[in-house]
Amino acid sequence: MRRSLTIILFLIAVAIFAGVIWNVGYRTALTGVSNQGRVYLQSASDRLVGQLARFRQLADLIAHHPQAVAVTSGAIPAEQILPLFTRSADSTGALEVGLLDAKGRVVLASADSTPGYDLSHMANFNRAMTGAMGFTHFVDEANRRIFSFMAPVRVNGKPSGAVMVQVDMETIEESDWRSAPQVVLFTDEDDSVFVTNRSEVLFEDFATTPTPEVFAPNRVRTIGTNTVWSLPDTRYLPSRALYMQLPRPIVGMTGHTLISTAPAERLAALQALVAAAVCITFGAFLYLARERRRVLARDNLLLEQRVTARTAQLTAVNVNLRHEIAERQEAEEALRKAQADLIQAGKLTALGQMSAGISHELNQPLMAIRSFADNGSLFLERESPKEAAENFTRISALSHRMGRIIKNLRAFARQESEPVTDVNINDVLDAVLELSEPRLNTENVVVTRTGPKQDIWVRGGEVRLQQVFMNLVSNAADAMVQRDEKHLAIIVSSDQQHVTVSVSDTGPGLDDADKIFDPFYTTKEVGQSEGMGLGLSISYGLVQSFGGAITGKNRPEGGAIFTVELAASEGKT
Repeated sequence: MRRSLTIILFLIAVAIFAGVIWNVGYRTALTGVSNQGRVYLQSASDRLVGQLARFRQLADLIAHHPQAVAVTSGAIPAEQILPLFTRSADSTGALEVGLLDAKGRVVLASADSTPGYDLSHMANFNRAMTGAMGFTHFVDEANRRIFSFMAPVRVNGKPSGAVMVQVDMETIEESDWRSAPQVVLFTDEDDSVFVTNRSEVLFEDFATTPTPEVFAPNRVRTIGTNTVWSLPDTRYLPSRALYMQLPRPIVGMTGHTLISTAPAERLAALQALVAAAVCITFGAFLYLARERRRVLARDNLLLEQRVTARTAQLTAVNVNLRHEIAERQEAEEALRKAQADLIQAGKLTALGQMSAGISHELNQPLMAIRSFADNGSLFLERESPKEAAENFTRISALSHRMGRIIKNLRAFARQESEPVTDVNINDVLDAVLELSEPRLNTENVVVTRTGPKQDIWVRGGEVRLQQVFMNLVSNAADAMVQRDEKHLAIIVSSDQQHVTVSVSDTGPGLDDADKIFDPFYTTKEVGQSEGMGLGLSISYGLVQSFGGAITGKNRPEGGAIFTVELAASEGKT
């Protein structure tokens, strides 16, 4: 019960606070709407006055025109001024331009008025006859709203006639206000709507106090300095609107605007809703936090009892986990050692395959060295030092070649445990081709190598990369044993991020390109010592460890192609 009462009181406080926020927000937003409406009403009034001023100036300009004065004084026929009236009406959009004599009769007009028609009863004519500009507005027989200016035509300094310029207010409304969302009204001295951007309310009586009239508000509220109306007829007008007025005596009218307060109400409602949501969220958070503390306090004792019992179980489990971790670490170490041994075994297997050719490569220089040494001794005994020097030079070159072969063999055979570093890919390929040269020459394999001659640096391990490419070259040579055309192509290309090396052959191709990197998958004949199916699998793992990729596929023209993509580097500094 106490908890429910607290919630009810909290919700009442939130509602009161939201109401205060709504009121403050509504007043603030209403001030913005008021400023906007005041600017718009001033702008609309200025546009109306400016539009009518053009026709006022037109009447005054024609009244001072020599032809108007000449016609009024009887110096020239009235028909001579008709082109001036017609051009003026067409260029300005005036409904009619005409000339009246001193008795108010129409002398000549550009449109509807009949010559001789008496307009002496019009107030603007009477004012023009006093020497001032006269204006008035009325509704003609065609139900058109006419605003009429009359400027005096002076002959010998005395008003002797008047120039009449009439404009249809419909044209002014269409050019200025029809698309505006705000309601703008201009009423005359009889409080009748004469100009508006809502044609449905034309000629209605406009009342500013609660009366049964069309525009009469049901309720008038003063909020700060603003006046808000509640209107009964919402077909063409907003139900609640901010009302402002601006007298414009220069045209004999008063401007009114009715701006909907719906945006201010929506903004205030949104602010109040946000404030209420924040309060409710904060209250809910406090309530839940309090409930959580209570529940936690209740469950804390039970939890402590369970922790005590569980601690003993976890201690035993922890001991078992430590034993399992130690066993897994030992297994991983054994696996790494087995992988290293397998890689070394693969390298030794490759060395075994190359042993016959390498022995031949070493045996030939040794025999040549012996022969050149014997020849050098004979030349020395015969006192021919020049020929002896040539033999010794050849012995030095052969020794350098044997040293290079043995250096490559030692580097290839050793186990590399260094981390990934920068390696010159051209040096790796030079060493692989030099080691493979005896076999490739024996089997008549034509080797072509294309790519940049300068140093190309990649991320990897030199010995491990040698094993990868030695495996690819050896597999290519094995695949071409039974082929008449034996062509091994090595292509090196690079960009800013990657270096790509492709090794292709003219062998029979791959039976199943999706399985070539699986362990123990081989296409070599059963019984061959080298056909264990681990070479490509080891190469795949080595390239992956460098952050690279290796792929294999069949070439359209026959044979297989393997592509190794490695990360490029800037090289050693």
